[in-house]
Amino acid sequence: MCDNHNEAFDPHIPEFDQLKKSLDRRNFLAKTAMGLGSVALGTLLGKTLFGKEMGQLATSSAPENIEQEILRALPHFAPKAKRVVYLFMSGGPSQFETFDYKPKLVNMFGQPLPDSVRQGQRLTSMSSNQSILPVVPSIYKFNQHGQTQTWVSELLPHTAKVVDELCIIKSIHSEAINHDPAITFFQTGNQLPGRPSIGSWVSYGLGTDNENLPSFIVLVSKNAVKDQPLYARLWGNGFLPSEHQGVQFRAGKDPVLFLDNPEGYDGEDRKEMLDYLTTLNKHQNAVNNDPEVEARIAQYEMAYRMQTSVPDVMDISDEPEEIFEMYGPDSKDPGTYAANCILARKLLEKDVKFVQLYHQGWDHHGGLPAGMAKQCKDTDQPTAALIRDLKRRGLLEDTLVVWGGEFGRTVYSQGKLFPDNYGRDHHPRCFTMWMAGAGVKSGFTYGETDDFSYNIVKDPVHVHDFQATLMHLMGINHERFTYKYQGRRFRLTDVHGQLVKGILS
Repeated sequence: MCDNHNEAFDPHIPEFDQLKKSLDRRNFLAKTAMGLGSVALGTLLGKTLFGKEMGQLATSSAPENIEQEILRALPHFAPKAKRVVYLFMSGGPSQFETFDYKPKLVNMFGQPLPDSVRQGQRLTSMSSNQSILPVVPSIYKFNQHGQTQTWVSELLPHTAKVVDELCIIKSIHSEAINHDPAITFFQTGNQLPGRPSIGSWVSYGLGTDNENLPSFIVLVSKNAVKDQPLYARLWGNGFLPSEHQGVQFRAGKDPVLFLDNPEGYDGEDRKEMLDYLTTLNKHQNAVNNDPEVEARIAQYEMAYRMQTSVPDVMDISDEPEEIFEMYGPDSKDPGTYAANCILARKLLEKDVKFVQLYHQGWDHHGGLPAGMAKQCKDTDQPTAALIRDLKRRGLLEDTLVVWGGEFGRTVYSQGKLFPDNYGRDHHPRCFTMWMAGAGVKSGFTYGETDDFSYNIVKDPVHVHDFQATLMHLMGINHERFTYKYQGRRFRLTDVHGQLVKGILS
């Protein structure tokens, strides 16, 4: 066999045929070394590796690829939710100013947090040096709403009108006390970066119902206060095939970066180039058998289809005026939270499996009353409108809506305390989230905290429990859905997580 490093291509042989023929000595030895090694090993092991007689291969077929078996078993049971929209409130919304009403705190303004409540629990470095931890009740009023007479803050008047659709969980808890590990924990199941995000797990396991759009799409509000950074790894694929990473859609001329054709390049040129590139990748995959090559092929093909599907779905200008009125004054401005809620509904209508909205600005260490008022003003009406819009279109019954942040806030004020101006530190011990739609009880409150919303006194729900329950609603048993990486089988919930049966309808 000649060494093709010294052999020129024959111009009379088509390049792809020549590429298949060009197997040099180095490649030959690399490809056959393991096979020869297996024969040698079989000689040493005898009957264990080979058949009853030395040199005779066993007749049983090789075991099937376990990853294929795992995927083929999905869904494990009939899903209640066909799609998810996850409204992530980055920064940690205060439960005191939203859903966890604590009337007994009204007469405790400025008093030290009792040691019997804190129980020596960990504080952040931002408040650990305070001589006292002064209790501060919310300055905002709470009222009961809906047939369920659920307590909701006056900051959320629109959400209050749809409260009978919500399943409010007041007993979420986490170990992470700082933003980066806390948000990474919620999104990937681990405080350290590098694991697949929850949307990527769903995309990998369940695939897509729309061949022209990614199964996992991310929208980030442009009108949010950028108090804490967001990293693309939060919607990354980790060690899963790269085609399952979240694709961020942006407002403006280029909704998806590098999707449009270069200047002077038409659609036919693009198609010809991609066809040629696909053929090259298939040859490479035949030689190397690398799953990432298949993922690359899938991504190029998806990108080509997205060139026509994305402009259509991103255009909300043809929505009727009543929709803009329902979602609020910001809804006509692409990239705002309100406009992203409309876009999320359009994506869900097109059966995108997992849509995630990120809205920053909830990290209120100081100036909390004014900060919370702004955040709720920006998000309350469009969030409630999304619930109403999905319901009237018949989508809420098989769509799961999730709202929440990475942790809650402390009952005590961080820094100086004034009657109308205070701040709250991070509090992972207990905080509030809600779900609505497919598979969860509506007009229902689960879990209970103490009078200081500092400790959970009933029905705790850990981050891994929340993740296990979300997967269950998608038809996935979180304990059976794993992926082998670096010699170990991983899952979203690691080795934890219990289904929260009490919230299931």
